[in-house]
Amino acid sequence: METPKDLKFTKTHEWVRVEGDTITVGITDFAQSQLSDVTYVELPEEGDHLHVNEEAGVVESVKAASDIYAPLSGTVTETNTEIMDSPEFINTDPYGTGWLFKMKLDDPADANQLMTADQYEEALPEESE
Repeated sequence: METPKDLKFTKTHEWVRVEGDTITVGITDFAQSQLSDVTYVELPEEGDHLHVNEEAGVVESVKAASDIYAPLSGTVTETNTEIMDSPEFINTDPYGTGWLFKMKLDDPADANQLMTADQYEEALPEESE
């Protein structure tokens, strides 16, 4: 299972790429493997203001549906429209073409609250069955 060291992570299995006051959000390799074949994605709208831990969208698969949560507070600046037509990108490249949305943060310092890759990996055995 891949956990890139340059990303931050949430307990709800979102990954975050921090670039100044903007973040890119997706679901982790662990999350996509638990869902199996992703068949549908619902994303927030550009311009939506999301609060930390607020539901931001849904990823559905042949096995289950899973909510996507805002990892931090901010305004959605872009959504990955390609995955609406090709949700399988979440399975094949969760940290690349499978990204979900971008946000401009209310407070860039909040990104320091997210888990490192090592902390996320340590949390996985407790949460996996």
